[in-house]
Parts: sequence; C-alpha cells; structure tokens
Amino acid sequence: MESEGRRWSEMAADCLSLIFRRLSLEDLAVGVPFVCKSWHRASLDPLCWTLLDFHDIDFMPWSRFSREFSDRYAVPRFSFSGFLRLCVARSRGSAVELAFPLLFGASLRDLHVAKECTKLRKVILPNLASEDEPHLPEIVAKWGELEWLEMESKPSSFLETAAQIGRSSNSVVGLKMHGAIKKEDAAAIVDRLPDLKFLCLSRSYLPREELSAIVHGCKNLERLCARDCVGFEADEEVVKWCSGIKSFEHEGSKVFDEFGYDTDECDPLYVHVI
Repeated sequence: MESEGRRWSEMAADCLSLIFRRLSLEDLAVGVPFVCKSWHRASLDPLCWTLLDFHDIDFMPWSRFSREFSDRYAVPRFSFSGFLRLCVARSRGSAVELAFPLLFGASLRDLHVAKECTKLRKVILPNLASEDEPHLPEIVAKWGELEWLEMESKPSSFLETAAQIGRSSNSVVGLKMHGAIKKEDAAAIVDRLPDLKFLCLSRSYLPREELSAIVHGCKNLERLCARDCVGFEADEEVVKWCSGIKSFEHEGSKVFDEFGYDTDECDPLYVHVI
C-alpha cells in the first residue's frame, strides 16, 4: 500500500506539533529540530513551549544535555540564561508555566527574561540572591494572570511582593514558601491574597498567633500544609480552627525545637534546615 511508504517528515505540521507538545524541553531543544526541516518547523510552534519546566534537566557543564546543546547550537559554553532566552523566545508569549531549576538557581537577568512571559499562571522560583530579592515585586507585576506561586524561601521583599500580586492579579489560589512567618507576613497573606485555596508553609517558623490569623482570615482555604514547623502544635484548639479546611497537614510541627526557639527572632538560617 502507498501509505506504508509514507515518511514521518511528510506528516502535516499541525499533527507533528500536537505530538511535539508532549515532549520534554530537552527533546524540543536538541532532538526533534535537527531531524529534518519539517520537524524543525513544527518544533517552533509556540504551543510546544507553553510549559517551561526546568526542574529535571541537568544543567551541569559536563551533563549530556549541556554538551549536546553546545554542539547543536555551536556555542563555546552552555549557559542556563541562554537556554532560558531561547525557550522564552520560542514560546512567543504563550508560556503558562515556568519552573526554574531549584539547585541551579536564577539570576536577576533570568527573572527579567521571565518577565516577558506575561501569561504565566504558575511560577516556581528558586532561592534568590539577597541583592535580587528587592526586584521581585517589579517582576511579578508583569504576571497579571498568575494563579500559583512557589518560592523556595520567603524573600525579604515578601510584603511588597504580596502587595504587588494583590494589585496585578486577582486569581492567585496557591502559595508555597518557607521562612520566619511574622505578624506582618500573616496579615499580608490574608489581606493581599484573600482567595487562596492552597497554602504551604511547611518547615517554617510559624507561631500559633500567626497560624490563627491565617486560618481565620483565609476563608477559602482548602489545603493547608504546615508540616515540620516550629511555633505551634496541633492541639485540640488548633485542630478546631482548621476543621473547615479539607486538608490540614501538620505532622512534625511543635512549639519548640531542640535549640529552644520559640520567638519570631529565630535565626533564618535555622529555618532553612529544619
């Protein structure tokens, strides 16, 4: 039959694009574009680049991906910043999810590149350098459709960031971070992010009073993760507070740790390792 001799390269571009949308960023960058011209054209469809998840890619200079990328694009040395720019450019504004590599981190330059993705609904940020944290509010200001934000730790600019999110987007339903949660932080969560359905503060310093303010202020919470926190324990009263929340995860949380921390003056370095 004639159809038996049909080649993949002859498949309609729309069909190829539908298949390529299921591939990883690694395959889209160093695999399919170099098979043939038709595959290259199909791989440039912006809808193939809507999910920019860099979590599981090995960006070390000696990794297979880094070496292949350098060879394919004839660059002397691989850089994450360059790869990010390529992915954002190919998305042409259609990216809806962005997950930075947690181990590799992100520079201020990378954040400004991400600012171009104005349709982002979900963002996962790594730890930022202390000098970069003050710039976070101006970055999130561009994400007017943001629904979900995860931060590896609470930035020093959290109050300003939460305020900016409240001004820029009214659809944020998920927040994840850890750090020392103080009275003003709890107030910012309640006042600026009133529609939260998911909140994860696990491994934080979370005093009982701040937990109470959040639980009683965020009326739409469906899931609250507060595992391995210091500052409260899930006694009968706390459990009663959270009785209206579908899922309250509090395993491992306690009032004191072995070093005796029980105030909001705890060492932030300690918070990162509990």
